[in-house]
Amino acid sequence: MKSVLWTALLMLALPMAAFATSSVDFTNAAGTLSGSNAGLTLTGSELIAVDGWNGMGLVQGNLGSVTFTTGKLLSQSTVNGVTTYTFAAGGSFMITGSGNSGNGIPNGTLFSGTFSNPVTVTGTFSNGTYTYTLQGGVSGTWASGTAVGVTVGTTFSSNKNLFGGPIKFGSGDTSVSSVPEPGTLGLLGVGLVGLAGALRRKPRA
Repeated sequence: MKSVLWTALLMLALPMAAFATSSVDFTNAAGTLSGSNAGLTLTGSELIAVDGWNGMGLVQGNLGSVTFTTGKLLSQSTVNGVTTYTFAAGGSFMITGSGNSGNGIPNGTLFSGTFSNPVTVTGTFSNGTYTYTLQGGVSGTWASGTAVGVTVGTTFSSNKNLFGGPIKFGSGDTSVSSVPEPGTLGLLGVGLVGLAGALRRKPRA
């Protein structure tokens, strides 16, 4: 029985390793970022570069758009010149392709999801520029319909404070690294254990 469990755990780990190495980098520029106690909202930001989509290398141009909203502001603190904002889960995160001929990026939604845990934004101020880093987990689906949990990290800069009114968004870089949904892995693991047990069961004489 012990060997059955080890076999199932090994098979369960294989898809996890495959997903862990899957990463697509998206770069967006311009647009408007609005911050309030209700949350953050990014609109009108153009997708200008994609690296790693369906095994392709770097693709640049007018490729689509990036938009997101977070949940409400939960907390704000400043320590040693670094301000940390925490926003509630919820909202949305969407990357859309324009489908321009010849670039390999399709028309329509490339990735769509919802922030599955609190979103953290850290900001520093230097030489008249605010630099922010946003990090959060998103549960959603790729264009293929594959459901995944992803980690989103975006760095952007502005000449305004996050809550100083609508910000003219400079640029952002988002790395979407796929990891398997826990529920999917759990079901897969239970199924593998059951299958292994059935195969080992000997018919009675």
